[in-house]
Amino acid sequence: MRRGLPPLLLLSLLIWGCAGPEIRPTSPRPPAPPVTVPSASARGFPDFILAIVQPGDSYSSLARKYLGDPSMDWFISEFNGNTLPAPGGDVLIPLSSYAPGGLWPAGYQTVPVLTYHKLSRNGTHDAMTVREADFEAQMRFLRENGYRVIPLDDLFEFLQFRRQIPARSVVITFDDGWRSVYDIALPILKKYGYPATLFVYTDLIVGSRETLSWEQVRELSRNGFDIECHSKTHRYLGRKERKETFRDYFEAIRKEIVESSKIIRSHTGREVKYLAYPYGDTNALVVAMTRREGYRLAFTVDREGVPFFSNDYRISREMIYGTFSLKDFGNNLTTFRKFGSE
Repeated sequence: MRRGLPPLLLLSLLIWGCAGPEIRPTSPRPPAPPVTVPSASARGFPDFILAIVQPGDSYSSLARKYLGDPSMDWFISEFNGNTLPAPGGDVLIPLSSYAPGGLWPAGYQTVPVLTYHKLSRNGTHDAMTVREADFEAQMRFLRENGYRVIPLDDLFEFLQFRRQIPARSVVITFDDGWRSVYDIALPILKKYGYPATLFVYTDLIVGSRETLSWEQVRELSRNGFDIECHSKTHRYLGRKERKETFRDYFEAIRKEIVESSKIIRSHTGREVKYLAYPYGDTNALVVAMTRREGYRLAFTVDREGVPFFSNDYRISREMIYGTFSLKDFGNNLTTFRKFGSE
């Protein structure tokens, strides 16, 4: 006769899964070590540099000069109201995060985590399939409207109060492991210099006309994609199947979460840190096991942006459907919530 799980183990898992969020550090780290301040054009203070704008300066050149990283141009620009003074004017260069958690007097930052599945070249589209031309237009929309695409690691650090991110940050993710991610999405994302995350369920990676091979997954990994876990078989994690005992259910979920991670790591050589629940489906036991196995964040498909106070194991994502117009797409890009507007 098969025995059930030890009561103490089950109780420990359930308590862990139901526990509240961890207390996070409140001292954000500086964006980068500041470089030496030229005394003729700037004056250093403990928390900022007061610089005189020189002819030809831009926020990118100022970020390179004073923060050692031109990609931190947004960090200076947002602090100064996004308007660069004329040559001879003063600009402040902050040396540490000035809006931890995206908190401002009027409200707080939210980060849209966009989710795609398939793309098509022939014009075919449905809820789960976005046309190539529409995907290109959406990526261009992000660039033309001042959005910054960030990797999942930056979102994680933002949620842990370790990093300030651009005010209009967006994360791009893909689910499952369809071939069109390699054939269509990759060239477009490389064109715009956007990072992305691919959540794969490992049983799908068989290298067919429709699905990715592991060699293609590795190439995606070498070209700006973060490869993460979407389970092994894509079953509902948050519910038992018919006639499935609790012990069988527990072992099946463990296999979905643990073995899939090992398979991805064996093929890519990289750590697996994030999980997207199939269908967004989860429960307290699944959350507890996800935490125990060391995942940093886990994602649902609840349609809303991600604020700093999100539950790390129930992070929302915005599904982008193939039936969306460009206006519909833009409606999923809320990056700020005013207090009292919920």
